[in-house]
Amino acid sequence: MSSTYTIAVFVGSLRRDSFNRKLAHAMTLLAPAEFTFEQSQIDDLPLYNQDDDDEPAASVLRLKAEITKAHGLLFITPEYNRSMPGVLKNAIDLASRPYGQSAWSGKPAGVLGVSISAAGTAMAQQHLRNVLAYLDVPTLGQPEAFVQAKGDLFDADGSLGEGTRSFMQGWMDRYVDWIKRHPAQHI
Repeated sequence: MSSTYTIAVFVGSLRRDSFNRKLAHAMTLLAPAEFTFEQSQIDDLPLYNQDDDDEPAASVLRLKAEITKAHGLLFITPEYNRSMPGVLKNAIDLASRPYGQSAWSGKPAGVLGVSISAAGTAMAQQHLRNVLAYLDVPTLGQPEAFVQAKGDLFDADGSLGEGTRSFMQGWMDRYVDWIKRHPAQHI
């Protein structure tokens, strides 16, 4: 068993001042020292085209390598039109191809998201979980976290505000346990 864990983080928002990117940062502050979080870049990936399976772009090879070396995955997604953003789905599709050579298989994951909606990102997370289940990504089921972006969500230093911190610390504790109990394949 590894004493340090590398987590590949996938933020489904490209917006510079993204709530989800802020949540990704805030969550790293709740993790134990033996966990390292590395955000994977997905904004430079080409659109998935099966014609490119035999000669993937350098950015696709980089993405697959980041996934392969990770002990776990963390997806943090906004909700666009009741689903995950296209940029996140595109990254998932690219790293799952060509058929039979998915980088995702066997990597334990957690799913989070934040939105201005009272329902948070419930629908986007459900769609993402369906895709991850097909790709053989064991995903933490409970607790679910559908975070609403309110004025006190983040403190000035980027950490979670008092009203959310305790709940999210509980989520992180369960996630850490999930990763430790589900050793990743293909490391």
